[in-house]
Amino acid sequence: MRYYPNPAGNLDLKAVNNAIREAFAEHGRGNVQMPPKDYVFFEKGDFRTMPGYIPSLGIAGVKVVNVHPDNRKEGLPTVMAVIVIIDPETGYPEAILNGTKLTDLRTAAAGAVAAKYLSPSGKVSLGVFGSGRQAQTQVAATALELEVDEIRVWSRNESHAESFCSLFPDHECHPADPEDVCVCDVIVTATPSREPIVKDEWISEGTHINAIGADAPGKEELDPAILNRATVIVDDPRQAVHSGEINVPIKKGLFSEDRIAGTLGEYVLGKKKRISNKEITVFDSTGLAIQDLAISRIAMEKAEWIELEFS
Repeated sequence: MRYYPNPAGNLDLKAVNNAIREAFAEHGRGNVQMPPKDYVFFEKGDFRTMPGYIPSLGIAGVKVVNVHPDNRKEGLPTVMAVIVIIDPETGYPEAILNGTKLTDLRTAAAGAVAAKYLSPSGKVSLGVFGSGRQAQTQVAATALELEVDEIRVWSRNESHAESFCSLFPDHECHPADPEDVCVCDVIVTATPSREPIVKDEWISEGTHINAIGADAPGKEELDPAILNRATVIVDDPRQAVHSGEINVPIKKGLFSEDRIAGTLGEYVLGKKKRISNKEITVFDSTGLAIQDLAISRIAMEKAEWIELEFS
C-alpha cells in the first residue's frame, strides 16, 4: 500500500479542472456509484465520510473529511481530509492520500467548471465572499476557464481581504462592501455562514453565483429569494437537498426540490444550457466523492509516495 503525504504538490490546476469536468460528465451519464455523504457532528465541527466508484477510471475509495470553523485559532486548517483508494477488483487498499489540499483544489475546480458553462460571457468580473483558502483557490481555478478582468472581495476582516488581493497581482483586485461585490458577473460565496450574507436586491439579471460554502445541514449563504428568481443547478440532488445551499430554504418551505433545474453534469454534457444572458444561475456545490477520486487518480500518477506494509 502506498502513502502520498503531499499529493497536491505538483498538480497542474488546468489538469485538475479537466479531471473534475470529466467526473461531472460521468455523473451526468449515470456511470458512477456514489451514496450521499454521511455526517458525524461534534460541538465545534463535524466530519463526513464520502464513498464512491468511477468505473471508467477504475478507481474507488472513500474520503474522511472534517470541517471545524474555529481551527484557525489552533493553527490548524478548517478542513482536513484523508482519502483511501480501494482496488475495485479485490478490495485491497491501494493507497492513502493526504486529502487536505486535494479537497481545496477539487472544490475550486467544480466552481471553475460551473463558471465556464454557466457564466453569461467568457470575460467577467469576479466577486468573492470570503478570503480563506477555498476563496483563493476558487479564483485561481476560475481564472483558467474565464478571462477575469476584475476581482472584488469581501471578508469580515478587511485586512484579510487586502491580503487576499495581494495574491493576485496580475488582476485588478480590491476589497469591497458586500453590495459592491454583487455587481460582478460571477459571484463566489465561500464562507461558513449559517445565515444569508447575500441579499436578493443586490443580484442583477445575468449574474451567475457559485454557492460553495453551504456544504452541511444548517449552512446558508444566499437569501432564499435569490433561489426563487434563479435557475438552480446542483452537483448531486440527494446531497444538495440535505446539505447544500438549498437545504435550509427547503426545510423552511421557501424552496422545493422540484425547482432544481438539473445537475452540473447535464450542463457539461450539453443536455441543458443557459437560456439567456438575463438568466440568473446558481450552482449549489456540496462536494462529491467522485471529485476526490478524479483528483486522486491524477495525483497518484505524479506524486511521490512511501511504501507501507499492509496485511
